[in-house]
Amino acid sequence: MTARFETFDEAHVWLDAHIDYERTAPTRRLLPSLDGMEQALELLGHPERDYQAIHITGTNGKGSTTAMITSLLIELGLSVGTYTSPNLHEVNERIAWNGEAIPDDDFCDILYRLALIEGELAEPLTRFELLTVAAFLYFADCAIDVAVVEVGLGGTWDSTNVIDGVVSVITNVSLDHVQVLGSTVEEIAADKSGIIKPGSIAVLGDENPDVVQIARARCDEVGASGLWVVGEEFSATNNRLAFGGRVVDLHVPGMTFDDVMVPLHGPHQGRNAAVALAAVTAFLGRAPSSEVVEAGFAAAKILGRLEVLGHLPLVIVDGAHNAAGVRALCEALVEGFSVEGRSVAVIGMLEGRDPSDLLAPLVDAGVSTIVCVEPDTPRAMDADLIVKAATELGLDATSATSIDAGIDQGLAQVGENGLLLVTGSLYVIGHARATLRRILADR
Repeated sequence: MTARFETFDEAHVWLDAHIDYERTAPTRRLLPSLDGMEQALELLGHPERDYQAIHITGTNGKGSTTAMITSLLIELGLSVGTYTSPNLHEVNERIAWNGEAIPDDDFCDILYRLALIEGELAEPLTRFELLTVAAFLYFADCAIDVAVVEVGLGGTWDSTNVIDGVVSVITNVSLDHVQVLGSTVEEIAADKSGIIKPGSIAVLGDENPDVVQIARARCDEVGASGLWVVGEEFSATNNRLAFGGRVVDLHVPGMTFDDVMVPLHGPHQGRNAAVALAAVTAFLGRAPSSEVVEAGFAAAKILGRLEVLGHLPLVIVDGAHNAAGVRALCEALVEGFSVEGRSVAVIGMLEGRDPSDLLAPLVDAGVSTIVCVEPDTPRAMDADLIVKAATELGLDATSATSIDAGIDQGLAQVGENGLLLVTGSLYVIGHARATLRRILADR
């Protein structure tokens, strides 16, 4: 390749020409390897070694925890790069510097540099690998102090696992992506614990004794500096509902912070806040000041996670795409979002899920009507399969020909005193969020 990408669209076309396991299948290469990542980074002078990193994995909560860690570090006055996935709207969202997505021009430049070295690689990188290398390169260009890096899938063989995080975070472990990570919680925990590196402090937000044992064994094996476990070295207590989110008491080594406002909905966000504060405390070697904690959490925000888009009717979008995520969503709905009218859910899933597992908690949370849609991905579950499972649970269920049509159906069935919930795959959430913002802005 000799010519620079002239437009963002041109760069995007080049990027999308690469294998995209995120869209095509919940899998990896047949022989998992980080060799391609290592080779590319070596050709680029190992930009990932130019700054320290906090590395984050977990079945649920890693996106919210990443956002809170980033916000706290920025409030400390540090220069912070953040890498997340997937994006809801634009691919730029995945790579951010001090909370701002990489500009189109910088994105084009970075991808052009990757295109120049592609011919020297033993085999082409996947789309996700390219984005990961692009993030590390951009962060080096920005001369950041610390990168907050969210794992894409699992841990051990995830493309991000070429970094050596000084803090390794596991938010929690439950069954998800069993086709790739393992069929038991223990197998999944072992895969996720692979991000724990020599000399790092591991922060674990899961009290399951089996998970703790596996994480502790990994720490001993690689020579980690320590393991902080929720309920032992840190915790969240007095986790209670407040206007606009949660108020929670947070405890980390050497410090307790009372009545911390976390502007995110659901009891699970109080627990995620404890993990985030523990990670920042481990990174600093001390607890941050009360002023930093207060301002850092106040500035934290994450799109598409129990996000309220409108009122009358109440409109909420939430990317709860596995059973544990839906249970957390429903706990929050019951506690803080009761409505007098009908509750309708628009939902779409990916193949490999058990629709009954995701639908049953919605019944308990008072949802009576389901509109089933299909995400725009080859991995989409047939909407009729979701309709069948919903009907067997006693729900009034129909399918829609598109996500937009599903939203129209849902809104038509919800009165001003009801709830429209859009949930399931993040492919659904991203599309629905954009559509709903347009619809609600015109009202």
